Amino acid sequence: MSQIYPLVCTRGVVILPGQDIVIDVGREVSLKAVDNAQDNYEGKVILVSQKDVSVEDPGQEDLFGVGTLCEIRHIRRFENFMRVKFRGLHRAQLSQMEKSANGDLIQVDLLQSIRQDETEEQALVRMIIDSFEKSSNLDKFLPKDVIMELSRGIGADQLSDKSVAVLPLALERKQTYLETLGINDRLEMLIQDLEKEKEMDEVEKRINETVKKRIDQGQKDYYLREKLTAIKEELGDVVEQDKDAENIRQRLENNPYPETIKKKVKDELSRYEMLPMASGETGIIKTYIDWLMDLPWWQETTDIKDLNQAQAILDADHYGLEKVKERILEYLAVKQMTNSLKAPILCLVGPPGVGKTSLAKSVARALDRKFVKISLGGVRDEAEIRGHRRTYLGAMPGRIIQGMKKAGVINPVFLIDEIDKMASDYKGDPSSAMLEVLDPEQNALFSDHYIEEAYDLSHVLFIATANYLENIPEALRDRLEIIQLSSYTDVEKTHIAREHLLPKQLEENGLKPSQLKISDEMILYLIRYYTREAGVRQLERTLGTICRKTVLAILKDHKKSITLTKKRIKEWLGNEKVDYGHKEKKDQIGTVTGLAYTSFGGDILQIEANRFEGKGRLILTGKLGDVMKESASIALDYIKAHAKEFHIDPKKFEDCDIHIHVPEGAVPKDGPSAGVTMTTALVSCFSEIPVKANLAMTGEVTLRGNVLPIGGLKEKSLAAYRSGITTILIPKENVRDLDEIPQEVKDAVTFIPVSNVKQVLKNALVD
Repeated sequence: MSQIYPLVCTRGVVILPGQDIVIDVGREVSLKAVDNAQDNYEGKVILVSQKDVSVEDPGQEDLFGVGTLCEIRHIRRFENFMRVKFRGLHRAQLSQMEKSANGDLIQVDLLQSIRQDETEEQALVRMIIDSFEKSSNLDKFLPKDVIMELSRGIGADQLSDKSVAVLPLALERKQTYLETLGINDRLEMLIQDLEKEKEMDEVEKRINETVKKRIDQGQKDYYLREKLTAIKEELGDVVEQDKDAENIRQRLENNPYPETIKKKVKDELSRYEMLPMASGETGIIKTYIDWLMDLPWWQETTDIKDLNQAQAILDADHYGLEKVKERILEYLAVKQMTNSLKAPILCLVGPPGVGKTSLAKSVARALDRKFVKISLGGVRDEAEIRGHRRTYLGAMPGRIIQGMKKAGVINPVFLIDEIDKMASDYKGDPSSAMLEVLDPEQNALFSDHYIEEAYDLSHVLFIATANYLENIPEALRDRLEIIQLSSYTDVEKTHIAREHLLPKQLEENGLKPSQLKISDEMILYLIRYYTREAGVRQLERTLGTICRKTVLAILKDHKKSITLTKKRIKEWLGNEKVDYGHKEKKDQIGTVTGLAYTSFGGDILQIEANRFEGKGRLILTGKLGDVMKESASIALDYIKAHAKEFHIDPKKFEDCDIHIHVPEGAVPKDGPSAGVTMTTALVSCFSEIPVKANLAMTGEVTLRGNVLPIGGLKEKSLAAYRSGITTILIPKENVRDLDEIPQEVKDAVTFIPVSNVKQVLKNALVD
C-alpha cells in the first residue's frame, strides 16, 4: 500500500535499515522536509541518495529508485543548518514526487526482505561469521556493538545490513545492497566483498614485505617513502614527483656540480620525496632545487684573445673614451699572460648620456662575453642584493644571483647601473651589501641569503656606472676602479652623430642615406642651438625628429630627398631652444664670467656685484647653496682686510649695501669654485675698474687670498670655448689637468695659472 512521506535527498550517503547515521541538513527544501516530518509524520522521513552529488535542486530523475524510510532520533539546530540523527527502518520503492510549501513529498511503497532457501542462508551466515573471525584486517571496520551482536547471533537480514553499513564500499555498491531484496543474494554479495578485502589485505602485506627487503640499516628514516614507492609500483602508477626527482638525480650525475651543491641538492631532494604532492612545502623545495641547479657553477665563455680585434670592436662602437678602452685591453693582456686574473671592478663616472651603459655593452662584445644588467636606482632594501631568507613566504634570491642565472655563465660582463642612486631605510643598507659583491678579495665567496651556499663572483667583470662620484659611499668607492667620462666636445658630438646616431635613426625610420643629406655644419648647428647636454641623448632624439619629418615630407610632398638647412630646421623644430652661454660683449664694472660644472657638463656663469647707499649689509640672490654663500662672505672679508692695497676707501664698506647676484635665479647653484669670481666682481665694483669681457675664471679663495684647485676643468674649459672666451684663469694646482683638455680648445684658449687673488686681479681687470 502506497504512503506519502517528506523527502530528504542525500549526497554520497546510502542508509540501510537498522543503521544509525548523523547527517548535516543544509538545503532549504530539506530543512522544511525535516520540520514537516516532525510536525505531521511522527518523525518519519524518506532518505534517498542523489546519482550526481553536484546537482543542487534534484528532481526524481536525479535520484535512485529505492530509498530508506527513516526515523528522526535527534535534532541539533545551528544558524544555517541542522545536525540530524536518523535510524533506518525499511526499504522504500519511490513512486511519485511532489513539491509543496513544506518541502518535497514522495509517494513510496515499503519493501520487505525476501527469505530464500533456509539451508543456503545458514551456510552463507556461517561463512560470513567465519570470514570475520579469520580476517584480522576487517576488525578496523567493525564497531564493538556489531561484534557483540555477531557473537550473540543475529538474523541473516540484520547481518547483511549491519555488515554493509560498516564496510568501506562505494556508493553504487551500497545502493545495490539497498535495492536487493533477496537475503541470500545480499549474503552472497557480502561474501564477495569480504574476499576482496582479504585480497587487499594480502596485497598490503606483500607490499610491506617488499619494502622491508629494500630498506637497510641506513635507510630506516626513509621507510614511509619506500613504502609509498612500493605501493605505486604495485598499482602501476608513476607520479610526476618521482619523474622530477629522477631527472634531478640524472642532472647531478651527468654534470660537474661542486660537491657542496650536490650534497645540498640531495638533502633537499630527500625532503621533497618524503612530502605528499599536495603539501605546500613541495613547491618551495622544488623552486629552491631549481635555483641551485640552474645557476652557472662551471659554465664559462672563452674571451677573445686577439687584442687588435678587441680594440677594433671598441673603436667601432665608441668614439674617444681612450682611458676606458686602454683599461679593458690591459685586463685582456694580463689575463693572457697569467692565465688567471681576478676581474677588475670598474666604475664609469660621468654625466647622463655620455655612453656609460652602451660602453659596458661594447666591452661585453669586445670580450665575446654574455652581458647582464641590473639597475640600483631607488633600491633601498638589502634583500634586493642579498636575497630573502627561505623562511619568508615568497622568498627569492637577490638581484646579483638572478643576474647570474640569466647570464648562464660564471664570467659575464655584469653592469650595475646607477650605483650612486641607492638609498637606505629601516630594511637595511644595500650599499653595505654591495661591499661584498664589489670587493675582489671577498666576492669569491659571495653569500646570498636564499641560496645559502657560497657563490664565486671573482670571474665576473663588474662595471658600475654613476653620475656623481660624491654620492657613492666612501667604503664602496674604495673598492672601485674609478674611470671618469667627461662631457663630449662639439667636435666629438659631431663625429658621434655622423658615425653612430644618424645611421641608427635612418635605419629605424626606414630612410636611405641618400634621402636625407645633413652636413657637419647643420649637425653642429643642432648641437649648439637645439640641445644642451653633456652626452648625446637629446641630440639622438633631435635627429630622430628630423628623420620622421623627412619621411613625412617624402611621402606627403612626393620628394625624392631632403637637404637639411637652417631654414628647414627652424620650420621643423621651431626657433633655437638653447642660448649657448654667450660671453659679455664689452668690458663691464662688477660683472665677471665664472665657470660651473653642472649635470649637463660645463657652463659659464655670470656673477654681478653692485653697491648702493646703506648700512654695510651683504645681499645674496640667485638661489645659492651654502658653499657659494660662504665664498661670498670670504671674498668680502678678504677685500675689507686688503682695502688699501686695492685703493678702496674702507668707509665705503660701512656706508654701502652690497648685492651679489647670479642670474637664472630659479636654478640652484652651489660648489667650491666661485670664490675668485666673486672677489673679482667685488673689487671691480668698489674700484670701478671694468673686468675683461673675453676672460673667464674658476677657483676657490681663502681668507689669506690663496686660490684653491677645483674639479671639472675639462667641462668648464669646453663651456668657455663654446662661448667665445679666449682667456681662462685657473688655479695653479690645476695645471696638471691641462693634459685632458682637447687640443682644439688649447689652440683657441689661453690658460693662465694663478695662485693668489692679486694675480687674478692683475689679469682680470682692465689696465
